[in-house]
Amino acid sequence: MPLFGREAELTALAGLIGNPAERGGVLLRGETGIGKSALVKEAVATATTAGLRVLTTTGVPAEHDLAYAGLHQLLYPVRTGLEALPTPQRDALRSALGLAGTPPPSAHLVGLATLNLLAEEAATRPLLIVAEDAHWLDRASADALSFVARRIESEPIVMIATLRDGDRSPLQDGLTPMPVERLGDEAAARLLDSVAPHLTPARRARLLDEAAGNPLALTELPALPAPALLEPAGTAGPGGLGPPPLSDRLERAFTARVAALPTPTRTALLIAAYNQSDSISETLAATGTALEANAGPQILAPAAEAGLIELSAGTVTFRHPLMRSAIPAAATPAERRHAHLALARTLCAHPDRRAWHRAAATIGADEDVAADLERAADRARHRGGVAAAITALEQAARLSEDHERKAARLLRAAELAVESGCHDTTERLVGQAQATGLSHHQRATAAWLLSGFEDGVREDVSRVSELACLAASVAAGGQEELATRIVWGAAMRCFWSEPGPATRRSLLEVADRLPAAADDPRMVAVTAYVAPFERGDAVIGGLRRLSGAGGTDPEVDRYLGSAALQVGAFDLSARLSAAAVPGLRAQGRLGLLPRALTFQAWSQTRLGDLDAALPAAAEAAAFAQETRQPFIHGLAKAVQAEIAALRGDHEQATALADEAERIGLPAGARPVLATVQLARGLTALSRGRFDDAFTALSRMADPADPAYQVALRLYCLAELAEAAVRAGRADAMRDILDQAEPLAASTPSPALHIGLRYARAVLAPDERAQQLFTAALRADLTGWPAERGRLHLAFGEWLRRRRRAAESRAHLRTARETFDALGMAAWGERARRELRGAGESSPNRDPDAREKLTPHELGIARLAAEGLTNREIGQRLYLSHRTVGTHLHRIFPKLGVSSRADLARMLNAHEETATGRPPGDATDAENEGEGEGGRARGGHRPPDDVHP
Repeated sequence: MPLFGREAELTALAGLIGNPAERGGVLLRGETGIGKSALVKEAVATATTAGLRVLTTTGVPAEHDLAYAGLHQLLYPVRTGLEALPTPQRDALRSALGLAGTPPPSAHLVGLATLNLLAEEAATRPLLIVAEDAHWLDRASADALSFVARRIESEPIVMIATLRDGDRSPLQDGLTPMPVERLGDEAAARLLDSVAPHLTPARRARLLDEAAGNPLALTELPALPAPALLEPAGTAGPGGLGPPPLSDRLERAFTARVAALPTPTRTALLIAAYNQSDSISETLAATGTALEANAGPQILAPAAEAGLIELSAGTVTFRHPLMRSAIPAAATPAERRHAHLALARTLCAHPDRRAWHRAAATIGADEDVAADLERAADRARHRGGVAAAITALEQAARLSEDHERKAARLLRAAELAVESGCHDTTERLVGQAQATGLSHHQRATAAWLLSGFEDGVREDVSRVSELACLAASVAAGGQEELATRIVWGAAMRCFWSEPGPATRRSLLEVADRLPAAADDPRMVAVTAYVAPFERGDAVIGGLRRLSGAGGTDPEVDRYLGSAALQVGAFDLSARLSAAAVPGLRAQGRLGLLPRALTFQAWSQTRLGDLDAALPAAAEAAAFAQETRQPFIHGLAKAVQAEIAALRGDHEQATALADEAERIGLPAGARPVLATVQLARGLTALSRGRFDDAFTALSRMADPADPAYQVALRLYCLAELAEAAVRAGRADAMRDILDQAEPLAASTPSPALHIGLRYARAVLAPDERAQQLFTAALRADLTGWPAERGRLHLAFGEWLRRRRRAAESRAHLRTARETFDALGMAAWGERARRELRGAGESSPNRDPDAREKLTPHELGIARLAAEGLTNREIGQRLYLSHRTVGTHLHRIFPKLGVSSRADLARMLNAHEETATGRPPGDATDAENEGEGEGGRARGGHRPPDDVHP
């Protein structure tokens, strides 16, 4: 049958299919019966004619709680391609699909494996991926397909999904919406006339009015018995407000059609509706169990004749999802329970499906069924299906026979909800558990779970004291591991908020009493967050002892990298955070990855390594947004603003800072707001607006300001001192130094001492300034090129203003060369102006070709320069290797290079010039622990050397 009134949609779909490498995918959205499946059917026919291979998955309610059921259906025809995937991806996808018993896979690693599997298939023959009824796909499958949809860039892959109005799906985030509206009057009339050409005028008008342009109603209602098929026009719906929704009326009409069938057929139809498979043999076996008699295919014939189902070789399918849902509505509770029991007895070889049917058939508590569901939850979790595991545990709790087991299952489900970032679900589950009555241990667990979101940024600051007391109580009860986790959560709140000195001291006392080793990475990090200056010496000592094993455990490296940032050891923080990144990537831990990347970028920006910081910050912002971590996203955006300010892109710096502030200000996320003020201060400094710069930067040092962050406030003393001197605010700056000096006595913090040496020099009277500048330059600034350049610039300026132009030139020249190499354009121009004033001209700075690259392209270029293949780059950045190749084809001409060797020489020479160290020293750990395909930096494979 032709589609009436869908010319625009068909044209759009044909265009999508006709150029799959450039189009991506669409989400067809509309009400029940609007014709989404009919459009998909036409798209499939068009794709098949055009030579595309079609892979399909369809969500059904019965499979909604079976992890990766939808993905299994989609990938089953291409399962042989699994063997060509890198080992970590292959193992993750095999585990997700139930083909291997490996440890629980990361959902993002499953997504990456799916992307690469589909990309490899598409390289042979373009693909059309169809996901029908996405609202009924299990969450794990929907997440994997959404991951793929967001990353379809260059692959010849088209994705089309359908979604019912009023429902949500993760696929909404990755596909372009295409609303499917009701038919216009003319198209509706043509459709009705094509299916029912002999209607009386009155009945035709009534059907057109009732169907209201809905194609399903127009095609199905004429075949139903008259006159009571539709509600009379005046029949009220729920609450008496107008007629019932069209979908409800259609369902009732289908229910009437079911009621007219023979009883054995209704039983078989009900079992088919509940079955998670379209296997006719399973349906008939369960029907035979229910009827206690053999059941052959003929039992379903009346349902097929009634237009409810379609029978084909080995399968039974419903003509429309609404027909499937109408069948249980026509059955009694006893009939529904009997159907589930029959399926449970039939599906002994499928324990998960069996467990769900047993649960659906159970009235009241049943510990045996509850335990069966708990085992199903374990299997779902093992495959990475966290959402399915949560649902199974909640259902198991409902069936539990005693309160303690019920509470334990609810709390376990809540813990999985925390891992998934589902705040509302966690609160609901914990609330249900608390209503059962909890033991002391369970109460502590519940309190911890409720505090496990967003590092407590939105909570009242008094929560830190409460957590400290809770940790002490839990530790006294012998639960040291839980106490350590609670202390860590409280320490993180000391980063994002400011609980005050007394609370910090009490938390530190609790941490000190825990039986953890002094060099436990978690306790080193806790101490750094809670007392970054008072315990700075101990923290930095612990960091130096533990950092030698960097790259062996990404979780340890992440703890240590974050601790190093708190104490101002940015060189260590950059190295350790970068060391954590490859392992987190390989494990698919995208929740932790943006945190490590953000700390890496924050530290590298402070060091002046903008080429490394820029792609790290951009990737951190993207992944934080994808994993719903708003404050990490805001912090990464603020770092991007700081980078833009240092590069002299004032407009972008302002826009990014404003965006970050909008994220951080409502919740008072202090690190975000502090970094925003740092970016604004740098922008004002580079523009010569010194009053504005001092105002912005001094906010970080004001305890009453939301931008005050106890550690970060003292890590920009050089910029603050420069602004103070230029703005005539030296006295105010001296007051800030008076507060900083005592803290410096207790910590060897590199950032604090570098800033203090700079500030002392620029604030000193003439008779002491030269000595202090010289001492500052003699300090070990290895790995801190921006600070060295800033000192040379300040000293050169000081000398020139004392009419010592000849002496100033060497310092100003060094500053210019340093800032040019680092890409700090505004500071480089300032050094040029000073040199001109000292009587020396400077060559104009040609824009660096690398500045033409986006942050994403720069990240790919750096990895290619390190010797990674396209496939290895794709594994790191969660892209297909074909997308990486496309990016490199764009990057090469932008940089004026024609091979990877040229690319490596260009980027490595620049890095050595900018940092004063051999390329890769700070991030060699990124080349370790990669798993399959990893290699030391600089190893090139001949096939990849010439072509992207």
